[in-house]
Amino acid sequence: MLLTITTTCAPATDLGYLLAKHPDKLQTFDCTFGKAHVFYPEATAERCTAALLLEVDPVGLVRGRKDNFMLGQYVNDRPYAASSFLSVAIAQVYGSALNGKSRDRTDLVETAIPLRATIAALPCKGGEALLRSLFEPLGYSLTAEHHALDPVFTDWGESRYYTVTLDATCRLQDLLNHLYVLIPVLDDEKHYWIGEDEVEKLIKHGEGWLGTHPERALIARRYLKYKRGLIQQAFEHLIEGEPEAQDAETPEERVEKPISLNTQRIGAVVAALKSSGAARVLDLGCGEGQLIRELIKDSAFTAIVGGDVSHRMLEIAADRLNLERLPEAQRTRVQLLHGSLMYHDARLSGYDAAAIVEVIEHLDPPRLAAFERTVFEAAHPHTVIITTPNCEYNVRFETLAAGKMRHPDHRFEWTRAQFQEWVTAIAARFGYSVRFVGVGAVDAEVGAPTQMGIFSLI
Repeated sequence: MLLTITTTCAPATDLGYLLAKHPDKLQTFDCTFGKAHVFYPEATAERCTAALLLEVDPVGLVRGRKDNFMLGQYVNDRPYAASSFLSVAIAQVYGSALNGKSRDRTDLVETAIPLRATIAALPCKGGEALLRSLFEPLGYSLTAEHHALDPVFTDWGESRYYTVTLDATCRLQDLLNHLYVLIPVLDDEKHYWIGEDEVEKLIKHGEGWLGTHPERALIARRYLKYKRGLIQQAFEHLIEGEPEAQDAETPEERVEKPISLNTQRIGAVVAALKSSGAARVLDLGCGEGQLIRELIKDSAFTAIVGGDVSHRMLEIAADRLNLERLPEAQRTRVQLLHGSLMYHDARLSGYDAAAIVEVIEHLDPPRLAAFERTVFEAAHPHTVIITTPNCEYNVRFETLAAGKMRHPDHRFEWTRAQFQEWVTAIAARFGYSVRFVGVGAVDAEVGAPTQMGIFSLI
């Protein structure tokens, strides 16, 4: 397991001051999983490379354990593949650099310098596309060499291992923090107990970059081993640490603002709800409460429930709706609930209609099946209204780069045919009829910017 860090910032040997490891010495450190060695294959004024080599003892890791013998405990990739062990070693061996400290060169700590990091045998569950989606938004130029399962028996195919090289001009502290968090994310595994202290580590080492990373949801899920409570804690802290971002326009709002699409979309949903005759309405994935604000204005809606997975978003919604200052007759009509659309929630039953406005595209496609059961099978309202972007229309947005989605957190954006196929299948499965409405000006070639499906219980 090998990590090398190279700089050409003259004098390059100042890398030794930043890492607090002398270029002329081989240094060895005892770790719980084996030993870590630091040495410098090259150390000149023009170019300096520090190497962190781990020797993982797979037998020592399981020695003394009382569980039954399992061959996998002894025969595995851990001595050779970069994993959470490497993150532990970075924290232990390069701790001062990771925390932005240098006894001898405090000025250099805050200086962006040319750096190259190379990781041998980095496992990646998600392939090169995931590698790029994690590192490129952070400003790295990335090259990845994909290794075959066996160099002789090539018909066995490719492995999940890559030799990865990252180039950037940045602070060494930033590079180490990125590696510390993202290496175990790529491996999608951790080799020690995950508790609340891991949330603190993620928040600490993700400070300044994770809260705005387009793959922050995936990073948090994998880093915290899919433990829902810990993931929620992490996101609450990350969002609270960036209040300005909550008050600013989202990337999607900036793209759509020139055609006032959000206003048109909310208006279309309100009109569809009124047409359905609904009095008790769910706004699922309510975010900051934009739809709720419009529904409150109409006394025909006697009960309005907003639900969201984010505590922080619900706090923002409550503030922007002025719930504490509304007249009692209006305030008692509104309720905000914390919950996930991935799980059955008895509180959502008994309502006339549910609106899901620009929500599904934020869900990972494999999780749509759980969403469908929660809304159409468990909650089972008479009317369901779903809106989502029409990706065919994206070419009409001048500020949107070709091939890009409207929001970095979108997991997908569907064509009209894809959306209609999905909606029609749901309607058939759960006993609804459905009609489709375009929201916004309809382009003769690419359709309307937003597509809306209106389900009615048969």
